[in-house]
Amino acid sequence: MRAVLYVLSFLAVIALGFWAYRENYATQAALKEVEALQRQIVGLREALSVHRAEWAYLNRPDRLRDLATANFDRLGLLPMEPGQFGNAAQVAYPRQGLPEIDFPVDIQADQPVEEGL
Repeated sequence: MRAVLYVLSFLAVIALGFWAYRENYATQAALKEVEALQRQIVGLREALSVHRAEWAYLNRPDRLRDLATANFDRLGLLPMEPGQFGNAAQVAYPRQGLPEIDFPVDIQADQPVEEGL
């Protein structure tokens, strides 16, 4: 009986060692993947900051004004002036009324009410 217990214990130790070996390599692979993703995120953030800087450079008001002047014949763009804007009080909003009730509904019976009752 003792021999069976020793053999089972030995097999359990070997099985746990094999499991620990596999988990170690799986953990190392996951850590390498995380590091690669972090490097990729850093690269994308740097590229995003470069794109933002380029966008700010290309959208300078003096550059856009010069482009609009140079391409006036094709585009017909005019410079914006303060007189082109209005106040919120000048906006004509539609009057909102309540919708008309086409047919009454009995809430308790959940059916349309017959006319004349």
